Amino acid sequence: MTLLEIAREAALLARRHGADEAATGAFRSRQVEVSWRDGKLERISEATTRGLALELYVGGRYAAVSSSDLRPEALDAFIGEAVALARSLAPDPHRRLPDPALYAGRADLDLELEDPAQARLDALTRRRLAEALESAARDVPGSEKIQSVSASASDGASEGAYFATNGFEGVMRGTDFWLSADVSVLDPDGRRPEGSASSGSRFFAALEPAGVVGRRAAERALSRLGATRGESGTLPMVVEARAAGKLVGQLLGPLHGAPLQQRRSFLEGRMGQAVGSPLLDLRDEPLIPRAFGSRLFDGEGLAARPRPVVERGVLASWYLDTYYGRKLGLPPTTGGPSNLLWRCGTRPREALLADVGEGVLVSGFLGGNSNGTTGDFSLGVRGFRIRRGQVAEPVGEMNVSGNHRELWHRLAAVGDDPYPYSTLRTPTLVFDGVQFSGG
Repeated sequence: MTLLEIAREAALLARRHGADEAATGAFRSRQVEVSWRDGKLERISEATTRGLALELYVGGRYAAVSSSDLRPEALDAFIGEAVALARSLAPDPHRRLPDPALYAGRADLDLELEDPAQARLDALTRRRLAEALESAARDVPGSEKIQSVSASASDGASEGAYFATNGFEGVMRGTDFWLSADVSVLDPDGRRPEGSASSGSRFFAALEPAGVVGRRAAERALSRLGATRGESGTLPMVVEARAAGKLVGQLLGPLHGAPLQQRRSFLEGRMGQAVGSPLLDLRDEPLIPRAFGSRLFDGEGLAARPRPVVERGVLASWYLDTYYGRKLGLPPTTGGPSNLLWRCGTRPREALLADVGEGVLVSGFLGGNSNGTTGDFSLGVRGFRIRRGQVAEPVGEMNVSGNHRELWHRLAAVGDDPYPYSTLRTPTLVFDGVQFSGG
């Protein structure tokens, strides 16, 4: 049986056992990874999983269950018990399947998420990629200071089929390929700074060369040698594109239905109001070919549509599934982000640094916390001092603190370099007047 046939049969089984409605998802995935460390093969792993998830609506009650046993006789017994369990739960008038009108309008296009080459990739190719990552890392100037290199080449394929008894069905397939390297180096004082780099793609041929990734990891690690504790002060903050996703994720979390309905969002009541500077301009774009977050429908089957999230600083949309939409009395949008599309600037990072003159370039966030209810945050950072518009000495053991309600109004510049290996696709971001605490 195909996955769609399994999902359809499970939903119909639920109806036969007494459920009023049901939504099911059958899935399988395969992930392979070759890990290489300091000239030796460290590990080869392969994991294959499959399963079935069910949402059951029984007499105004709701239950969500899952199983990895897809044998017909096992599913029949499992679903019968799940329906009986649902009858014992408290009613929830907001739990029901989406309005079928929300399924309509699904885009009819190939998002190019599946590479047939994944099925033909062999162990020798993966091993050679992992070896090449280390070889390149150890071939950079200053490599005599390298203590250890860990590298990996991984790839996977997934398929999911979804069916709802009120008229939805759909199938999604995708592949992914990743190269990554982690390098540690020895500082004269005995510390062991680290640097990493990765590259990912839906298609194998679109991966960056392993040599490029390995060299970048080593250069990042070597650039951390001699890092000192940065001084305290209020300074401009430039956040590298690959690191900026940490801040953006803390902004997007309070846009979801659960914190809004439970009054745990610092953005509650801000729809149509300015939540950042006019340079903060984000769209949710689910229909970008080959992107990691692309989809034709979301987890409930709602047809995927581009929508503004923040328009020139003004909040334009929530992330609401049908359940929290009903509880809030608002129309549903979608339960979570797909791909973020930024209104990027036209200038590279080097030009932004020159404009800043004096400040801190943040290359990574290390721990800390962000309060989704109040917007307060305090995050450990590492990076580099900016002096006279140039990247200067490495700094660490610093914290940056503030409140998201104020931080995004301080957004002063956006780079031209969206990070391609994340669904958030963040460019370099520049903030004025940020509070750092250090030595």
